[in-house]
Amino acid sequence: MTPTDMLEPWRDHLATGLRRSPHTVRAYLAAACRLIERIEATGWDDIARIEGPALRAHLAARRGDGLANTSAARELSALKAFIMFARGRTGDQAAIAPRLRGPRIKKGLPRPVTPDEAVGLVGQVADQASEEWIGARDRAVLLLLYGAGLRIAEALSLTGADVPLGERLTVTGKGGKQRVVPILPLVAEAVEDYRTRCPWPLGTDQVLFRGAKGGPLSQGMVQKAVARARAILGLPATATPHALRHSFATHLLGAGADLRSLQELLGHASLGSTQIYTKVDAATLLETYRSAHPREQA
Repeated sequence: MTPTDMLEPWRDHLATGLRRSPHTVRAYLAAACRLIERIEATGWDDIARIEGPALRAHLAARRGDGLANTSAARELSALKAFIMFARGRTGDQAAIAPRLRGPRIKKGLPRPVTPDEAVGLVGQVADQASEEWIGARDRAVLLLLYGAGLRIAEALSLTGADVPLGERLTVTGKGGKQRVVPILPLVAEAVEDYRTRCPWPLGTDQVLFRGAKGGPLSQGMVQKAVARARAILGLPATATPHALRHSFATHLLGAGADLRSLQELLGHASLGSTQIYTKVDAATLLETYRSAHPREQA
């Protein structure tokens, strides 16, 4: 059995069975490929018999290559899942994953931007575009992140069937989970402005946001446009497209939104993922206090 014979069903399981994102599929496939090559696996049995010590040795070698704690933890999760899949292929349906703890990860708080910075960033990205329709496109994408809390992948997966936008939009998020998000008139108008300017046909079965040559717009192009804009505006490197989603959550929470509603709007599987924004809001208040209180300035 070749590596391809093992990687193809693993890919299908991730993409079709578990409906993982393309990014997750690529990362999990790469991790599985490295493991297969390191142990020179020739069949599912070779993968299925891997236990904690062998897995620890593999990860230690990866750490020697410069793998950081966060990446090591993700790779461990990917490999445990792959080993479980291999055990299922050998008929061991009741198998459990190898017992091995990953490195401790210190979770940092999301870094939102202020409302003025968000508006300025969106405007600068639109103004610096090489063509008017591209500026309208980038403005629409970023407003979907800041005004509706979409992930960038969710915004870029919209199709011609989703427009014109109404008061609500059904979004398919991680794991194929759907949620309904309210759409502000400003956001709907920005998307419609882009649609009327876009030089490419936008059929109902085609992606909505297009690159300069008519293909699907990539996340990288949006990230590069934001990077140029934040440099001009003097914003920190944390002012990324995803920071606009963080800002959406933080500003709603600061305005009195409850956690459960915010969880639904963001499409978080667990409330714990949403609760981190309570810490962000508290941190923002503390920073405001420190910068404004007379004693802190003395």
